[in-house]
Amino acid sequence: MNQFIVMVLAAGAAMATTALLGYVFIPWLHKLRFGQIILDIGPSWHKHKQGTPTMGGFMFIIGILASVAAAYAADFAMGGRLLSGILPDYALQEVNAKLVSGLLMAVFFGLMGFADDYVKVVKKRNMGLNIVQKSVAEVLICAGYLTSLWLAMGKNPTTLIPFVGRVRLGWFFWVFGFAVIYATVNTANFTDGADGLCSGVTITAAAGLGTFAVLRGMFGAGLVAAAVIGGLAGFLVWNHNPAKVIMGDTGSNFLGGLMVAIAFTLDCPVILLLMCVIYVIEGMSDVIQIGYYKLSGGKRVFKMAPIHHHFEMSGWNEKKLGWVFSLTNLLGVMAGLAVVWFGLKAFLVY
Repeated sequence: MNQFIVMVLAAGAAMATTALLGYVFIPWLHKLRFGQIILDIGPSWHKHKQGTPTMGGFMFIIGILASVAAAYAADFAMGGRLLSGILPDYALQEVNAKLVSGLLMAVFFGLMGFADDYVKVVKKRNMGLNIVQKSVAEVLICAGYLTSLWLAMGKNPTTLIPFVGRVRLGWFFWVFGFAVIYATVNTANFTDGADGLCSGVTITAAAGLGTFAVLRGMFGAGLVAAAVIGGLAGFLVWNHNPAKVIMGDTGSNFLGGLMVAIAFTLDCPVILLLMCVIYVIEGMSDVIQIGYYKLSGGKRVFKMAPIHHHFEMSGWNEKKLGWVFSLTNLLGVMAGLAVVWFGLKAFLVY
């Protein structure tokens, strides 16, 4: 029961820290004139957001990392066994190594997002970093993180597949890992296109991954998920419609990286297909739109992609969009937990 208390405290600490940072951080962003730039190719009805402070993702990044660090410091001071649950020492070392490298990976993706935001806002280059710069950064971050996982797993990478069990990946680990990281980080970025949208969707995803972590007895991963929930709840104080601050690529890239980090720590990254189903839908809508446009000679499937813009153009306001998309992702989370419960029963401890 003590583990659950720590997780609740971590969520509360992250929420309070993030929400309070808004009183300092948002006026500071205004002073620096770090305002959102609405692209000409973007939705015309978002023009009123021009100048809204961006890079607000730093608020919950600080809140989440501070909360996790404080919890682990307190755990260490009390003997270092609270967050380990019933895991043997060798398994605990692997889990902690994956969590630390995952947090670092998320931070580096956040810094890449910050560079993109900085170029857009300060250098006045609407498209931010160019495709080569982004690609090089993503490859380096992915390679570093996957190497850390490869070493943590004794150079013998495996993954859990529901209803199949543990599968050895061999060389495919590198292809699979890069695909999962690249897709999750970029689709999280696509989802950050309306007030509170990415925050609300990711709260439900983190709740699902946190529950999965508890079922596996991996309370460290559950603690990180709880801190994400708290940090984003605190951010929504400022990010709900009409938003007073926008997370920017700084925040969305960090969140995508963190969802990947938790999923890989749980040895089951494929579960992101359900627990981050809105990420998947947003990304697929963009792929479908571009592909059909090219194949059909200029025709479109959606009024605008990613798909949340389609619904905006169909008359949905941003509040409705946030609620419907978050609840839809919650359905994906529930389906994911059912798959975990029935398809990975042998790997659960509860």
